[in-house]
Amino acid sequence: MRVIAGTMKGHQLKVPRTRRTRPMSQRVREALFMVLHTLGVRPRRVLDLYAGSGGIGIEALSRGAEWCDFVEQNPAACAVIRDNLASTRFTDRAAVHQTTVQSFLSRPLEPYDLVVMDPPYADPHILETMERVAESGAVTEGTILALGHWPRLELPEEIGPLRQIRRRCHGDSCFSIYEVVAPPRAADGEATEG
Repeated sequence: MRVIAGTMKGHQLKVPRTRRTRPMSQRVREALFMVLHTLGVRPRRVLDLYAGSGGIGIEALSRGAEWCDFVEQNPAACAVIRDNLASTRFTDRAAVHQTTVQSFLSRPLEPYDLVVMDPPYADPHILETMERVAESGAVTEGTILALGHWPRLELPEEIGPLRQIRRRCHGDSCFSIYEVVAPPRAADGEATEG
């Protein structure tokens, strides 16, 4: 697996030797970042959930992001992310958190411009996790959520403040892009429900 573009273009990244980790393919990563680019998304702060090898977050750093938090509960995968950050010289622009996504999202957090979720395809809690992301301090109005998923997963167009703005499939891999939008305002300036 290689970095596709940016300051570390072509750099080879390590991949964890475990069946639990399924890195997003280079073709799908390239399509994801192309769509983000066409949408005008130039993230400064990135959150890479279910980080695996760290390939998506490192791609964002290579393309100019200033900071990335990597969240991964597998110790072997965390070691690979740290090795990949060291070899790309991004260690001072990132932090690796060995914990569950749910535990990380329950912390006090500063908002990110881009949140990436690439959970295992068999994860039955994807929608619940998206709701947790939407309710956490990790997002604010304008935050983009990019979700990797399999083609048969039916995703709603709206989940709380998340609105789907793109969906692309490449073979047996898909990604959907959501944006956090502000709730509609009533005439008195108060946010209205749903």
